[in-house]
Amino acid sequence: MGVRGRSPRDGGPTRAEPGAIGRRRFLGFVVAGSTLTVAAQLGEAVLAPAEAAAVIPTLPGPAELYDLNDMLTHAALPTANLITVRVDPDGTASLALPRAEVGQGITTSSAMLVAEELEIPLDRVRVTLADARPELLFNQLTGGSNTTISTYTPIRVAAAVARGRLLEAAALELGEAVGTLTAKAGVITSAAGRSATYAQLAEKAAAVATVRVAVTLKEASDFTVVGTRRRRIDALDAVTGRKAFAMDLSVPGALPTMVCRPPTINGTVRAVANPDEVRAMPGITDVVTVSTGVAVRGRTFGQCIDAIRALEVTWGPGTAEGASDATVLQELRRAELPLVVPPLPLLTKAVDARFTFHFAGNGALETNCAIADVRSGSAEIWGSLKSPIAAQERIARRLGLPVGAVKVHVTEGGGSFGRKLFHDAAEEAAEISRAMGKPVKLMWHRTDDFRQGRTHPMSISRVRATHTSREVIAYEQRHTSVVTDFGHGLGEVVTAEAARLPVGDLTFSETIFQLTQQSPYHFGATPQLLAETGKGFNTGSMRNIYSPNVRCAQELVVDELARRMRKDACAFRREFLRDERLRAVLDKAAEVGEWGRAMPAGTAQGIAVHPEYHSCVAVLAEIDCRPETTGRSIPNACTGPRVTKVVCAVDVGLAVNPRGLEAQMMGGIIDGIALTLTSSLHLRDGHFLEGSWDEYFYSRQWNTPPELEIVVMPPTTGRPGGAGELAVAAAMAAVACAYGRATGTMPTTFPVNHGDPLRFRPKPTVPPVPASPTDGLDRAE
Repeated sequence: MGVRGRSPRDGGPTRAEPGAIGRRRFLGFVVAGSTLTVAAQLGEAVLAPAEAAAVIPTLPGPAELYDLNDMLTHAALPTANLITVRVDPDGTASLALPRAEVGQGITTSSAMLVAEELEIPLDRVRVTLADARPELLFNQLTGGSNTTISTYTPIRVAAAVARGRLLEAAALELGEAVGTLTAKAGVITSAAGRSATYAQLAEKAAAVATVRVAVTLKEASDFTVVGTRRRRIDALDAVTGRKAFAMDLSVPGALPTMVCRPPTINGTVRAVANPDEVRAMPGITDVVTVSTGVAVRGRTFGQCIDAIRALEVTWGPGTAEGASDATVLQELRRAELPLVVPPLPLLTKAVDARFTFHFAGNGALETNCAIADVRSGSAEIWGSLKSPIAAQERIARRLGLPVGAVKVHVTEGGGSFGRKLFHDAAEEAAEISRAMGKPVKLMWHRTDDFRQGRTHPMSISRVRATHTSREVIAYEQRHTSVVTDFGHGLGEVVTAEAARLPVGDLTFSETIFQLTQQSPYHFGATPQLLAETGKGFNTGSMRNIYSPNVRCAQELVVDELARRMRKDACAFRREFLRDERLRAVLDKAAEVGEWGRAMPAGTAQGIAVHPEYHSCVAVLAEIDCRPETTGRSIPNACTGPRVTKVVCAVDVGLAVNPRGLEAQMMGGIIDGIALTLTSSLHLRDGHFLEGSWDEYFYSRQWNTPPELEIVVMPPTTGRPGGAGELAVAAAMAAVACAYGRATGTMPTTFPVNHGDPLRFRPKPTVPPVPASPTDGLDRAE
């Protein structure tokens, strides 16, 4: 795959932009301690009103006035002063980031903010992940592409306070006025040429009492780190295998542990016929029944797999007994809210369409895992947790312990896509450790992840766009989904419990829906409403939550509107778009991707835009649906249509690390391709048929575009916008539109291959996991 990235600031500093923070003064704290420790008092969020310029304008929706990201940012403000930067006696700077690094690169972007304001080399900044800290309240939730937005100002203020404190200490040490000193690369130098290092000054700059100080942040025009392309600070450890995840930790006594799980979703244990026999197997130390199945602990994970396969368990029914794709679809249609704007005969026409989006897997490459050591009166947990405060509080409640008696350590994670918002592995590990009276290193099998783990819920979207020959006068969308579980809340137990209430779950979901969904077009009245049904599934906020499906449906209807009005699809979008930033990314994607170029029959281009979290993106995709491509044969592969080229233009306001942003867009694009063409779960008789990655057809090399170009737009707002999930919806929509244009038929079921005959033989549900492979070399083709 050829990949190119463009950025207007590949090596140089950025210019100040309208809306930038500029030189406004902020308050921070110098915290009492043996070495210099500082914190910010507050951060900020920005509201982004939409422009209005159309014959039939669309009023701003809730998400355009105040979106989910604004809510998360404002919720984090009261505890922003608890995010601290420490300068250590060795001259390095340390930041305990109260977020989870799961591959998205936030440790690197956060380190860049510290390096920028503190005037220290990037390789001298150490970023660790903070343990669960209940005093942070809503400030320790990782989700909604919010980390960089909500921590951008607090981290910078803390680092700037540290720089100012070091300058004051240097003035005393060197006998010079502060105004004559300069800080650069961890060294403070006087006009006379005398100098002192941060290492020499760290303890002298420390405070014996916490004091509040004012600080002025750098102008954007003075940036030398922020806005430049940087490699990830953890890249070397990642590629050399030194990066430590939960399963890499060595906790005394914590032995491999796995769970024999039911054959249907959330089934229950009725009886275990042979626990003593299994306990006597080689290496096995314990066999206990827990709420989720039968747990086994052994010397190796291979021995645990053998024990699970040997267990003879009688299972009770689950929460989705007998359910299939067809029964869920019927339930969704019954729950669909009615449309209210009828077409007016002779005066208007309407595009009416209904789209189906099947269950999708929400398992990262790192399977669900955690370590737990529960003892009398205390517990200690290790895991990749995006909501560690809620995890700590729920585990404490389950164990009957005070919250302070439960320590929760946040480890780095090998992917998440929303999966690690849930702490089910940590809670399960704690339950098992208490039952066994021993530390455990719990790992879910890959098959567990697919069949009993979190999924992106199945949904349908009904759309009616009412139009005249020249204008769209109404756009209605009724999105109906299997319930999305928001039981993680906003990072602490109160909202987590509220989201689990019989009525609270729908209220929570509707709130999230309204705070994330927006139409970028002037289409007159534009009501978008959510209905939910079907609570028997384990679901989660898979990347972008509702947006990929909602946007995909809308962009396909936009293509159809353009066709009926005899307009070019890109020009039609440009005419009706409500925001200049969206027009700019659309124009750039169309220009770089050569929109409208002549292409062979059976191939086509598609284009789509998506605004979210104060950012916007446009994706142009080219697809090949010719028989020689769709019919190509690759062993153990799901081939079908191939996306041959993608161009993505992205505007996040201010890209802290354009290189990291490009990587985020690339991952989102691959996700979008998968959701459109190949990746889904098949539900049958109360369980999912897929049981591994070789059966769940996420995009592989043979389905990824040989040409992929990311264009990072120049800064527009002077502040970072959300980026982690941004490209998924636009990519899914662009590929769907390209597919429709190449085949001449609007696709309405996703992924498009879901109804094909299964391309694999499903693994049995009893035993619940396959035997450990012995043919590894045979599969290395």
